[in-house]
Formats: sequence, structure tokens, C-alpha cells
Amino acid sequence: MRPRTHRTTVIRRALVSALALASVATGCGAGSGAGDGRGGRIVYAVDSQPDCLDPQISPYDVTAALGRNIFDSLVSMDAEGRIRPWLATSWQISGDGRAYTFRLRDGVRFHDGTAFDAAAVKATLDHTVAPETKSQYAAGLISMYEGATVVDARTVRVSLSRPYAPLLQVLSTATFGIQSPTALRANRGRTCLKPVGSGPFVFAGWARNRRIDLDRNPHYAWAPPEAQNRGPAHVAGLTVEFIPEAASRFGALSSGQVDVAAAVPPSHIGRLRHADGFRLLRAAQPGAPYTLMLNVNRAPLDDPRVRRALQRSVRLDALVKALYSGAYERAWSTLTPATAGYAATTEGSWPYDPEEAARLLDEAGWTGRDEDGYRTKDGRRLTLHWPYMTSLMRDQRALLGQGIQAEAKRAGIEIRFTALEPGAYLEKAIGRDADILAFSWNRAEPDIMRSYFDSAQTGDKGGSNAFGVKDARLDGWLREATATRDPARRAALYARAQTRVNEEALALPVYAPATLVGAADRVRDVTFDVQAYPRFHDARLED
Repeated sequence: MRPRTHRTTVIRRALVSALALASVATGCGAGSGAGDGRGGRIVYAVDSQPDCLDPQISPYDVTAALGRNIFDSLVSMDAEGRIRPWLATSWQISGDGRAYTFRLRDGVRFHDGTAFDAAAVKATLDHTVAPETKSQYAAGLISMYEGATVVDARTVRVSLSRPYAPLLQVLSTATFGIQSPTALRANRGRTCLKPVGSGPFVFAGWARNRRIDLDRNPHYAWAPPEAQNRGPAHVAGLTVEFIPEAASRFGALSSGQVDVAAAVPPSHIGRLRHADGFRLLRAAQPGAPYTLMLNVNRAPLDDPRVRRALQRSVRLDALVKALYSGAYERAWSTLTPATAGYAATTEGSWPYDPEEAARLLDEAGWTGRDEDGYRTKDGRRLTLHWPYMTSLMRDQRALLGQGIQAEAKRAGIEIRFTALEPGAYLEKAIGRDADILAFSWNRAEPDIMRSYFDSAQTGDKGGSNAFGVKDARLDGWLREATATRDPARRAALYARAQTRVNEEALALPVYAPATLVGAADRVRDVTFDVQAYPRFHDARLED
């Protein structure tokens, strides 16, 4: 998996940390997974390696996906969106919603032998928000965190500056996997390279640009409720190999060099389904779909008529179907259908309508045409600038961008879809010197909308509101939704917000991603968590 965001703060920090990490991690030796990776081990090919294995530092999906097998969380979320006990056996929420008191499981130990207790929870949360941690994502999720109090070894109270209903969902994620406080102290400044959790697999080694080895935790006995296996993993370990090129990764699977392959290209799904000895595993991803964020604060997209014209100019149904062969759904909302709070009422609400697009552009004054057929106004061509970084264009997104560019041209809108080097891209993104930026984000909570559209969630404040959208109605609805614990009220508020984004054409949702994993038939019971990350605790290898 690739990073799913183009947030300027994330990318800037990630580029710096990746360069620093490369010089440190190159010498990491392989663990007991050395050799061909067999001997009861699953060999798992992924398309990218993490920048860092500390889940509170790294914002990347590959870190969370691997970390889900190393770290346990306080609570878990099941497929129905219910919060279930895990390392915490129970919890109480204060009447004002600003204090959460957790009662903790006894008998849990981290991979380094440290006992899990209230001090470990406090250490993990304090580590997340500490300035020296330089968290690129997690700290923003708990910006309301004021501190944790160790009531006793088995009880911890988390205090917030304001009510935050999504807190339990946040604490259920791999991003908030609980770390060994001993390791946090001993590895200060080096937690990216030495993750120590309490999960079913133990970090054993990282051969930079080649693989990461995880060994079975023989003492594991505290799986989340949705796990079938209550004890240690069935397999001896997991060898994670980095194979960036899709054809090579698929070839390694089909030739038996690897047992499981992530990020199966949609174009290969048919071959996989018809091949003997292999299966496709699919999980719809929650969160924000791949979306074109529009710069509403500068011309020409400061005019809602131009935004709506663009919205109605693209045949997204045909484009998504042609590129993804049914593997991904066309998006209608800034939440995916797999996300709690998704408003099905948005479906079909802004169909392709070239006549309406033409009417809107005429009304906005873009009535002329130049020699290339593009709309003009006062001698200026209707042009939108969409920069991107090639390294972040997974899922054939470069082809998708070219398709959207061609569709817009038919309506007389020029889109300059331009590949830039990281430094140049960052300069454009940070300076808001663009009309379109595109990204998706995986999160099983509708609060992801607040990160994109709350006026207080700009990039310099850790959010994803790349162009500084300011909409009083959205601010009110999204903030109220974080404060109320009434599910019906939350759903109603998020439905209003989704409708508002579409009506004002603040963004152009394109497709809802899914996790596509290919597996040899001998690999059984690979499961997915609610974030659509693969879990290998239940997995078996059959002869």
C-alpha cells in the first residue's frame, strides 16, 4: 500500500524522515526469517516499505498494516462498527464527555517482557503528542488530549479538553497500538527501527529495501474478540518482501515465490480468479475516497458555477469502470460506502450532464472559445492546474488523471495535469498554488470529513484542508458531530455535510478504493480489520 494522503505537512516531514531513516536502517540485519522464508512462514509481498515502524510517528498505510500484526490496541472495532474490549476490559465516559476511564486486562506482556499496565497506556499517549516525537498523523487525531492519569496499575483515566465522540474509534486503530514503555525510553529517537508491542508477531529485523521479518509471539493469549484464534499465531512468522512493481509482485505470487501479494492491480483480477491454486481477498476501505480537492479561494474555482460545471463534465461511471473493471466503485460522496455515516442519498445526485455544464459556464461568463476549443473569458483561457507526484500515483491514478483531463477538455476546461519533483510539488501544495490536489484516506470513522473541510484543519495545523475551505455550516455540523454521542444525531449531521460538499462542489469524489490481496490456496484464514488491513494472526499454511 502507498501513502493515501498528499497533506503538505505529512509529505514534507516524510521526505525528510525517509532520507534520514535510509542512512540509519540500511544496516539492519534480517531476523530468523532469513533464507527462503519458508519453514512455516508466510511470505507476503507488498508494494512499498514503511518510512518508520513507530505507529505514532508514521502516517502511512504500510506502517499501520504491518503494525496491526505487531501492536494491540486498547479497544477494537468490529465489522458492524461496535467498540469491543481488547487490552481494556471495560471503560466509562464522564457525563461531560471529557474523561474516559479504562479498566485494563491483566497478564499481558510486551515482546520485551515488560508488563502491560496503566503506565504503558499513558506512556504511549504522551509519546504521541510529545513535540520531539514529531508525529505526522496520530497527534492530530488526539489534539484534544490533555493527559492520562494512572489511577492504579489496572486503571487509567484519559482527560480531554473537549468532548470527542470518535475517541474510542481512534484508540482502536493500529495508529494507536500500545508500545512498551521500557522500549520507548530505551529507544528514544530510534523507535522507527525497533517497534515493541504486545501483538501476535514480534519484530525480528529489517533489511532495508528488501524485507521485514516478524516472528510468532509464543506467549500471545489476548486477541481481540473478532479473532478466531485465541492463542499464538498458527504460522512461525511473517516475511514481508518489498516488490514495488505490480507485474513483478504478481509474478512472484503466481510462480510461488511468495504466498500472499498486496495491492493486486485491478487489471490482474480476472487472471487471478481464473488461475488454479489462487484466490482474491477483497475488503472495501472506509474513510475518504480518492477525491479531487478544489481550490475555492482563487479564480476560476472561487466561482461555484465553474466548480459545478467541472463536476458535471466528467463521465466518472465510465471512466472508473474502464480503469478498474469493477474492483472499485465510483464515488458519490466524500465518505466511502464502507464508512459509518455514509449518506446513500448522495448517490446519483450529481450525474454527468454536459448541457448543464455548458449552461453554467455560459452563466459564469466563459462564453468564448479559443483555437483549441477551450472556454475563454476576457481573453483568458479557462485553465486549472493539477500538480502531482509520480511516486504517490498508485491505482493507475496517472491514467485516471489523464482521463479526467480529457473529459474536462470536451467541456472546454483545460486541466494541466503535471508531474512534479517532490520539492516543486511541496512548494505548490504548501503555497496553495494549485487548483486541484487529489488524495484518499483510510479511516473507519466519518470524522475524516472534519480533517478535510473544517476551517481549523488546515495543513499547518495538522489537518487535510489543503485549500483552506471556510464554510460556517460545515464547521458547525462537523464540530457538533464530534461532541455528541447520539448515533442518530451524528448520522444526520454527517449526511448534511456530505450533501453540502456536493451541492457547493467543494470537492470531486472519484472512486472508493478497496484492499485487493492475492493469496495461494495453501494460505487460509487471512482476515482484515475494520480498516481493511490484513491480519495474519488467524492465518494457516496447509500442505
